[in-house]
Order: sequence, then structure tokens, then C-alpha cells
Amino acid sequence: MDRKQLQHQVACMRKSLFDQGYLDEQFNQLEDLQDEANPNFVEEVVTLFYSDSARFIHNIEQAMINKPNIDYGKLDDYMHQFKGSSSSFGAKKMHQDISTAQARACHFEEEARNLLSVPNAQHLGPGLGLMSQGAQYGISWARSVA
Repeated sequence: MDRKQLQHQVACMRKSLFDQGYLDEQFNQLEDLQDEANPNFVEEVVTLFYSDSARFIHNIEQAMINKPNIDYGKLDDYMHQFKGSSSSFGAKKMHQDISTAQARACHFEEEARNLLSVPNAQHLGPGLGLMSQGAQYGISWARSVA
């Protein structure tokens, strides 16, 4: 594949990510920061976002493993950090999915005594599932762009 075809393919993929709501204007602003003095800026940001996302997912998973003693404050902090990172990067869909998961976790905290008294309380899974789904798309996208 020659350079022109590759550029066209990347442009089509980028447009598709915007059209489907996975990226927002913030990503355009990141691209605008790339210049001759910093020609790999976007690649570096994508790589950093990918590694941060993996760390956030790990921290959230670890916080949720501690059933029935889940530290909801810590879980909320991790989700808040992940949501902020997604917003700064321009990962609109991921930000929305994390917001949904965070709201569910808040609801679960309020209902924790009842939920956790149920054997094999699997009610906590949907929030993480939503977040992981959005994160996996973002991570896959980051890998494909890097």
C-alpha cells in the first residue's frame, strides 16, 4: 500500500470515528497542537492515553474484586480520573460509558447492603461491563492509530 492510500485509509477511519460519536472536537484540538517542533505529538498522546486507560481499568477491576468490602470512594476516584482522561483525549463515547458506569456504581453504593447480601452478588458487573466495552474500543482505536 502506498503512502497516499494509507493516508486515505487513515482519513476515512478518523472520519468514521467522529461520525459514530467515538471522538469529539477535543481530539481535533490535540491534532492542532502537533507541529514541526513536535511532529509525533498525537502519537505520543495516543500511546499515553492507551497506557493510562489500561492502568485505570486495572485499578477499577482491583477495587471491585474486594467484594463485599468495595471502597466506593476509591472506585469513584478511579472512574473520575478515567473519565477526565477520556474527556481530555476527546474519546467522547468512552467518556459517556464511564459516566454511565460511575452513576451505576453510585447507585450500587447506596444499595450495597442489600445487593451484597445476595449470594454471588453479580449486580456490580454491568457498570464495569459498560466501561470496559467503551475502554476496549478506545484502546483498540489507540492501537490502530499508533
